[in-house]
Amino acid sequence: MVRSATISPEKLRICGSDHILCFLRHSFSRRNFLAGHCSSIFHNSERKHERHLSSDVLSPVTSIGYKVFDEMPQREDRAVESSFMFLRDLLRSSMKRTEVETPRSIHCFALKTGFLQDLPASSKLLMLYAKTGDLASSLGLFGELKVKDVIIYNSMTTALNQNGRSVAAVGFFVEMIQKGTEFDSTTLLLAASSLSSLNLSKKCPLVHCLAIVAGLVSDSNLCNALMNLYAKGEDLSSAECVFTHMEHRDIVSWNTIVTKCLANGHPSKSLKYFKSMIGSGQEADNVTFSCVISACASLGELPLGESFHVLVIKLGYIPQAYVAVANSIISMYSKCGDTEAAQTVFEEVLWKDVISWNAILNGFVSNGLFQEAFGILKKMQSVDLMQPDIATVVTVTSICGEICLSREGRAIHGYTVRREMQSNAIEVINSLINMYGKCGLTRQAELLFKTATERDLVSWNSIISAFAQNGFTQEAKNLFKEVVSDYSCSKFSLSTLLAILPSCDSSDSLIFGKSVHCWQIKIGLGDNILLSNSVINMYIGCGNLNAAFLLIETISETRDLASWNSVIYTCALNGHDSESLRAFQAMSHEGKVRHDLITLLGTISACGNLGLVLQGRCFHGLTIKTLRKSDTQLQNTLITMYGRCKDIDSAVKVFGLISDPNLCSWNGMISALSQNKAGREVFQLFRKLKLVPNEITFVGLLSASTQLGSTGYGMQAHCHLIRRGFQANPFVCAALVDMYSSCGILDTGMKVFRNSGVKSIAVWNSVISAYGFHGMGEKAIELFNEMISSNLGMEPNKSTFISLLSACSHSGFIDQGLSYYNQMEDKFGVKPVTEHHVCVVDMLGRAGKLREAYEFIKGIGEPQKAGVLGALLSACNYHGDTKLGKEVAEVLFEMEPDNASYYISLSNTYVGLGGWDEAVRLRKMVEDKALKKLPGYSFIDI
Repeated sequence: MVRSATISPEKLRICGSDHILCFLRHSFSRRNFLAGHCSSIFHNSERKHERHLSSDVLSPVTSIGYKVFDEMPQREDRAVESSFMFLRDLLRSSMKRTEVETPRSIHCFALKTGFLQDLPASSKLLMLYAKTGDLASSLGLFGELKVKDVIIYNSMTTALNQNGRSVAAVGFFVEMIQKGTEFDSTTLLLAASSLSSLNLSKKCPLVHCLAIVAGLVSDSNLCNALMNLYAKGEDLSSAECVFTHMEHRDIVSWNTIVTKCLANGHPSKSLKYFKSMIGSGQEADNVTFSCVISACASLGELPLGESFHVLVIKLGYIPQAYVAVANSIISMYSKCGDTEAAQTVFEEVLWKDVISWNAILNGFVSNGLFQEAFGILKKMQSVDLMQPDIATVVTVTSICGEICLSREGRAIHGYTVRREMQSNAIEVINSLINMYGKCGLTRQAELLFKTATERDLVSWNSIISAFAQNGFTQEAKNLFKEVVSDYSCSKFSLSTLLAILPSCDSSDSLIFGKSVHCWQIKIGLGDNILLSNSVINMYIGCGNLNAAFLLIETISETRDLASWNSVIYTCALNGHDSESLRAFQAMSHEGKVRHDLITLLGTISACGNLGLVLQGRCFHGLTIKTLRKSDTQLQNTLITMYGRCKDIDSAVKVFGLISDPNLCSWNGMISALSQNKAGREVFQLFRKLKLVPNEITFVGLLSASTQLGSTGYGMQAHCHLIRRGFQANPFVCAALVDMYSSCGILDTGMKVFRNSGVKSIAVWNSVISAYGFHGMGEKAIELFNEMISSNLGMEPNKSTFISLLSACSHSGFIDQGLSYYNQMEDKFGVKPVTEHHVCVVDMLGRAGKLREAYEFIKGIGEPQKAGVLGALLSACNYHGDTKLGKEVAEVLFEMEPDNASYYISLSNTYVGLGGWDEAVRLRKMVEDKALKKLPGYSFIDI
């Protein structure tokens, strides 16, 4: 023991690092070490250090070891040199270890041997303390040193950076500059690293200027760091400037500029620099190829990407060995739509990492192959040592949101809780909030948002979007106001405004929508075409077409196809069909962009709503001519259009051409037949349905039953929908009430109404109409009063007053009917339209007040549709007023010269009063024009 404790430093150096560290551990007890360590930091004196290591606190073995060190300073020069070499080797070998006690032992040895002030040794000891996480000791040692050169400062800065103290590292750099301490390229390199960690890329010019003044720009490593820092701050032009003026470019320099161009959204520049790199004679490596292949993916350049795939194989960067290159190839093929090639490359990779699995998973998702994506996820979980990471969870959660798989989404939520991912990654929380919002589970999204320990702007955007998309418009607006108060304008994002705009979908939200438009301009996003298109949608949804068309004219230089589609499709969606077709004409006349599927969906819907069958056929021909393949959604729209235009034959032909009709196709065909009084064909078609029907299917069946007056079909449909659990649906309830009341079974209709859980405005309207249809005007009025006085928040709409005025007309309640008509706009905010005018004219006409009805029509003050005058003509026929009837008929003949019912009605008026000559003349006009009046018919339910 004694001999081993007194072995010379020369022999220890020869023995190796393990024996050296073992000797040190046994030579110093923990008590001795702590005493020596504290002395070195707080007393800065070798004498005080020796007093702390006095013999009364040393163990026998430690005392012997202490004597060895005590004798070292008195040895000859050779012994001193040996001690220094021993310390140097000890520091070198210790840099590979992470034991906390190692640097402390070496520190004590350096103090004893007198080499602590040796700057290279001190700098290594600083780094050794930092490596073991003892930053306090590094700072203490730094404070002890009397002389500090650039190496010491660099070592201390490195130690701070390694321990996440970037702010302090920048402080040391500033201190060096202020004191005039000499610095080198490493100093600036460390400063750039600290600024990058703190996201202070805007300070890069300061470091760059210092490098230029000090003549250090010839250092390639420093220039590479400056390029990286500039690009991270989205100042790509400055990064390119640094690259251009570099004297010596290595592979890292080329890779830096290539990757940073791609990261800043300039994939074409990445390819340009790659070409220059090959031209300069610099060989590319796997990093370069990964980047340029990703650039091809961003540009959608599949042929070029395939060429790079061949090149990397030729140069030996085979996917089996170079996983990073393989991952880029997988992503490239996926983004270019070639999922088969992506899967082939994926299967060839022998050592797949989690990025490989995420790449193929994202590829399937981006190409709509959701089942295949879930299959990949199952395979991934079955591989040993391969578990889904945060990126995997975010991707799969987005799938669940896109196709509304709420059950699977909940399962993923449970997985993240078990793996404690939520506490470590806010991206997981945000993706879950977004998924719940898209699945319609707004309250779950809200609960997750409120319980989140950390929120960022993406969290707020996700919950605002969840509320806005699911009809909770007021809650979305309140959250937006909170964001406005919590975040400054500079932190507003494009997504924030895109999330709130869907909540502005009615005239009541117009003022709020205008304020959002103001925010867009205020935060400098006035030129953003995506946001401008959303604002156009908002204005149309709020009914302000002038503002929408003014905005699209304002962006005439930048507007794209999406801008025109915003007008064409949204106008058709909100009932502004004529404006939709006019916008299409303007787009075609301009000639800058070409229509697509969305454009045709809007125009075909507009033609259907307007009953323009010829124009609809033209657009049908345009779809066949310009679209490469048939789209089921487009075919469904065509069926709806032909049904509304009463062209059942064409609707049936389109339906027959659908290779795999979905439920929407069947519902569209059922609705088209039902709208055109083809009730029996509806039930024949329904018998062929192999899919599970939904609420819309049953609404069509009940409408057909109403037309046929068939309680048998209606009751069967009623029983079927009860088994399916659709009886609580408000639209189904309204259709049931209509069916039973039309078939004369009003009591059953009322039972359906009273037993329905949530009564929508459509159900109330149906019951009021049913009472009016059966001449029970008092009951209809009572029900209307019950509706507006209830605490259900029901507000009467256009259809409510049509039903109410019709009930008053059938029951002869003239005064009440006129009173309700006068209160519509003032009290309830419902502007009268043509249907209301028809009801009032019919009401006055039934009471024989024909002149009052005619004066009412004149007093409306706007051009009236033929239906209003047609109601007055029918009243003239009923009461035998030929003079007024002839006056009204002349106007109708000009408005609709091919409508035979007007000629027949006026002819019948003359017949009633014995004016056979006039009656024969009108009948002959009908024959000469080959006009036909649809015959009336009745049904008997047997």
